This record gives sequence, C-alpha cells and structure tokens, in this order.
Amino acid sequence: MQINEQTPRQIVEELDKYVIGQAQAKRAVALALRNRWRSRQLDDAMRDDVIPKNILMIGSTGVGKTEIARRLAKLVKAPFVKVEATKFTEVGYVGRDVESIVRELAETAVRMVRKERMEAVREKAEQLAEERILDTFVPETKPSTNPLGRLFGAADSAAAKVVEEDAEPKYKAGRAWCKKRLDAGELEDELIEIEVEDQGRPMVGMFAGSSLESMGGDLQDMISGLMPKKHKRRKVAVKEARKIFAQEEAAKLVDMDEVSTEAIQAAEKSGIVFLDEIDKVAVKDGQMSGHDVSREGVQRDILPIVEGSTVMTKYGPVKTDHVLFIAAGAFHTAKPSDLIPELQGRFPIRVELDSLKEEDFRRILVEPKNALLKQYQALLATEGVELAFTDDAIQRIAAMACEVNAQTENIGARRLHTIMEKLLEQVSFDAPELDEKKVVVDAAYVEEKLSEITESRDLSRFIL
Repeated sequence: MQINEQTPRQIVEELDKYVIGQAQAKRAVALALRNRWRSRQLDDAMRDDVIPKNILMIGSTGVGKTEIARRLAKLVKAPFVKVEATKFTEVGYVGRDVESIVRELAETAVRMVRKERMEAVREKAEQLAEERILDTFVPETKPSTNPLGRLFGAADSAAAKVVEEDAEPKYKAGRAWCKKRLDAGELEDELIEIEVEDQGRPMVGMFAGSSLESMGGDLQDMISGLMPKKHKRRKVAVKEARKIFAQEEAAKLVDMDEVSTEAIQAAEKSGIVFLDEIDKVAVKDGQMSGHDVSREGVQRDILPIVEGSTVMTKYGPVKTDHVLFIAAGAFHTAKPSDLIPELQGRFPIRVELDSLKEEDFRRILVEPKNALLKQYQALLATEGVELAFTDDAIQRIAAMACEVNAQTENIGARRLHTIMEKLLEQVSFDAPELDEKKVVVDAAYVEEKLSEITESRDLSRFIL
C-alpha cells in the first residue's frame, strides 16, 4: 500500500469541500498526514525514532470534529478506524477491552489490501467467471461408464472413444454459440442454477462486546478450517452469477498470507485511530462514583496502546509505536487536564475548534458538496417537486439555528437538521399529491412555520 502524497494545502482544500471553518484543526490533521509521508523518506535508523505527534481536538458538539474524521477516512489511503472511548471498560469489567481497537485496525488493513489485490486480478477473474457461466449453459461431455465394460474391455473403450469424438464438435459449437450470445448481452436476464458456498451464521456474535471477542474470532476461524465447506444451490440471473463467480475467482487468485503480511505493515506504519468522546472517560477533579469507577482504568488501558505496545491479532502481532491517534471531545463538564497526566502527554498537539456563528450556519446550508439544502432538494425532486430557497430564507434559518442554540443546548450544526425537518414537514408530507410542483421557501414562509416555536423557549426545547 502506498501512503498519501497530497500536500497539506491539498488535504485542507479537500476537507474544505465538506467542513466549514475550523482551519486550525484541518491544518493540524493535514500536517500530521504529511509528516507520515516525510518520515517515509528518511533512512531506516532515523525513521524508527520519528513517532507521530498525536492530536487532541477540543470543541463543543456539532462543530465538525467527527465530520473531519469521516472525511479524513475517505481521503487517506491508510487503515483508519473511528471508535468511541465510552464503549470500552477497564480490564476486569464486562465490556470491550481497548486492545480491540488494534484488532479492528488490523481487520480494516486486511480488507483494504485484499480489495487492492482483488482489483488487480479483476480482469482475470472476470474471464474465469465467464468460463464458469459457459460451463453451466454447456456442460462438458463426460464419457459414459458402462458397468459391463470390464467384461468387454477394449471393445467398450473403443466405442466410448468414438462417442466422445462425435460429441466434441457439438460441445465446441454449442460453447461458441453461447459465448457469442453472452458477449452480445442476450443472456443477462436468463436464470441459471449455480452452486455457492454457504457462509452460515458467524459464531463471533456470541463473544461480541466482551474481552473474549478475539478468542471468538480465532475459534470460528479454527472450526471453519477443520470443517468441510458447505455449498448450496441458488437460481440467479446471469448478470448476478457473473458477479458471484468473479468474486469467488478473485478470492482464489489472492494469496491471503501475503495480504496479512502487507496489512500488518500498513497498520503499523500508516494506521490512524480516531478516538471520539475521549472527555467521557475523564474523571472530574479526581472524583469517582458509581459508573465512573472504571473511567480512569480505561485511560490507563488506552495509555500503553498510545505509547506504543504490541497487540496480538489473528493476523499476527501489531506494534502501535507509529500509529497516529486523533482524540476528540466536547469537554463540557470535564477539562483536558482531568485526563491522567501520562495520557495528556501523549497528545502534544491541542486544537480548539471554534463555536459556530450565524454566518457559519449560512455557509453550512449552501457551500459543502453534501449541503443540507442540496439534500432536501434532491429528495423532493424524486417526487417531481422543485424546491427553491431564497437568500433571505437561508439567512433566517441560520439566524434561528443560532438563536435556539443560544437559548437551549448548543448542539452546533446538528440544530440545522431539526429546524429543516420542522420547516419542510408539510411539504414532504404533501409532496406526492401537490398540484403545484414548484415550492419557493422565503423568509415569510420560514417565519410562518417556525416563529411560534422559536419564540416560546419551552416549546423550542421540546420541538427543536
């Protein structure tokens, strides 16, 4: 696997397409990725000493922390996992142990490398898949075995040979005719009966969410290796059979031992872990009670992984010394200083994300590639409804989002989702029966639908 070669400016430009503002956080992430590339250019001795500088993103909910991580995952050509710190418990408590983070990273790396290898052999796999489809339409002629053949020996053998020689031209002609029709796309919707491997129900579900999770996966692999493969027959269209056969043939052409070796290297040298909700395992002022009792233990368990340790996975040992960790949290009730000092020291880059202002809300509505207004317009267009927003309506929606966040809980950009749903509720409901298919949303429309709710603080708490 190759590491990203984008410059920091290119990475920021890509993130700008989806995340409004937060320039400091984008720069920090872009530099961390670029430093990965720089470290690869060093000699072996120096490269081992250069460890990634982990990042701690601090900011209230809905300002873009998780969105930066999501977009980063699609941008980077590296194994990436996003996990919530709240899902883990201290060793000895019921729940997931933190080492499952590294196991998940290894799984992600294997999937990525395997996908790359399968893509490389796709053309060959498609050729083999077509041969299997032809075998289904025109089965190969097998010489018939006569139970009395032993009594008549050579005579029977000679007769079988004559029959086989007569059948061969017919078989080749039938196969050529079928191939011609396949290439012309005439058989795509024809139903054929094929034999596929029965996947069965995974046993790992029995162990999920506990420290036995890894053991469950290993046990399943061991049993599946000992037991013969089960097959079942299915009737599918030719176009579906082509996909199934191509997938199976590509899997046969890929050496999984090589995939595992390359995946482990990719996870160790290029892996990125996004630890969300890190503030929820911080213990405020050292006070612990009830369900908080294992929080500090979770921090202590995370510490060796962030510092650098070796975790056993079913693909082999994974060293975490050069894995990049990005932690994020709102830190409403706790402070970064409430984390244990050793863990604080492992996140040397601190980035504070800005709270969203009215202008930010306006830009979020219209600028990103996946902007909220574009989504609603596309959804209603499926019903033939043309939805248009005036500039003053967009400004009023942004102002209302800002007002409601100030009056109630500040949930950032997520407030726009609640406001837009309430604003377009009636249009969405009536869309299939509307006679007038063009709907214009202006400031007056926004006021009519939302003014009563936003003016009543009690009402807005429940509805928006």
